[in-house]
Amino acid sequence: MGYRHAAVLSSVSFFLGILFICFNVDHKVLYTAPLTDKIVDDGFEFYTTFYNAPGAVKALLHAMMGVGILGLVAKLHTWDESALFFDGTSLAAFMFGVILYASVVIPALRIIVTPLDTDGRQERIESLRILAAANTLVVICLVAVLVMQAGQEYARRYEEREMRKVQEQERKEAEAKGGAPAASPEEKKNQ
Repeated sequence: MGYRHAAVLSSVSFFLGILFICFNVDHKVLYTAPLTDKIVDDGFEFYTTFYNAPGAVKALLHAMMGVGILGLVAKLHTWDESALFFDGTSLAAFMFGVILYASVVIPALRIIVTPLDTDGRQERIESLRILAAANTLVVICLVAVLVMQAGQEYARRYEEREMRKVQEQERKEAEAKGGAPAASPEEKKNQ
């Protein structure tokens, strides 16, 4: 695992941690049959605190988004089949999560925290539900990134294992014929 891979995993893990904390409120909003005033007020209070966080917290949040995007673009830069499939799909899923954040989460937070004069309590409750659903979709996108990165690592290790088996088989065949053992790829490079 290199620095680019670590940048992607740390960014995704950071956001999953934040969304896990938000899920304490979101699951009540989404899955409680009679939505009580206490649940709604808890959601309003939680997201008001979240929205009014200091600028450094918001800067850290956006910087981690940038780290994730830069890590995926840097991994995609190798431009092999693995990068195109795994890192390209990861970048698409991550960008979809960022787009959801920018186009759904932030406007919903604004309606909840600083409603317009025309926005009543029902509009704020609906925005809270939309925000909870958007957070769930962002979690799905981030889990997809983790699955693709794990798949890429598994494929890389599997390919290395198979290459070692093939090289060992070639070496045994060469020794059985009485010839010199076949040179390894590293030896071929050094010649």
